Amino acid sequence: MAQQRPSISAFFPAYNDGGTIASMVLSAILVLEELTDDYEVIVVNDGSKDYTAEILDRLARDYPQVRVIHHPKNRGYGGALRTGFASATKEWVFYTDGDAQYDVRDLRALYPLLTPDVDMAQGWKRERGDRWYRKVIGRVYHNIVRLMFGLRLRDVDCDFRLMRRSIFDKVVLTRDSGVICVELMKKVQDHGFKIAEGPVSHYHRSYGRSQFFNFRRVFRVGLDLLALWVELVWRKEHLRPAAVSHQPTPHS
Repeated sequence: MAQQRPSISAFFPAYNDGGTIASMVLSAILVLEELTDDYEVIVVNDGSKDYTAEILDRLARDYPQVRVIHHPKNRGYGGALRTGFASATKEWVFYTDGDAQYDVRDLRALYPLLTPDVDMAQGWKRERGDRWYRKVIGRVYHNIVRLMFGLRLRDVDCDFRLMRRSIFDKVVLTRDSGVICVELMKKVQDHGFKIAEGPVSHYHRSYGRSQFFNFRRVFRVGLDLLALWVELVWRKEHLRPAAVSHQPTPHS
């Protein structure tokens, strides 16, 4: 008897990604059809102001595997991820961003890392496809976060992840900003889940602009990281029994 292949939910947070999200969804369908017999593709439209919503509604009409969740107002990157994780129904959950800086086809490289004792396959960028100043800021951020939170990862801010949905029986995410990725990886690591890492491609952003790289947002991220450090490193609140509860139910 052939071994049953694991089911996979793939989702994308999208904010003003009208120029890229259709190709991301179609690529995901093609890749997932190779890897599994049971999958779904979810897109969380986080209050986009361009034509992202119209494209997603058309995709959902044309492809029964595609499900779209619209946030009436922008909730932030963390808010979109929390909705995506809470909406996933399959055994494994994959996500990456909807701006096409990562190539969904690299999921083929992470998939073989799924051994019975692995809980998460985490990507690391072969080379960052950004302008020089973003590479510098990204490297500084990576080193600061690794030091602050004791993360044992090759690439802290690589948003290309495939993980067991059962992780969220223990890991409860609370952040609505971009620091949710640090929150996720710190809680996954501290709860003892095993992480396997593999290389993925990263490209220059071809449509729209980053929501992260401006001084006001960087300052806000700094404050968010400090508050997260107090909660997870100093107080270790996530390791207390009362910290484990059900994930919030997403609102469409």
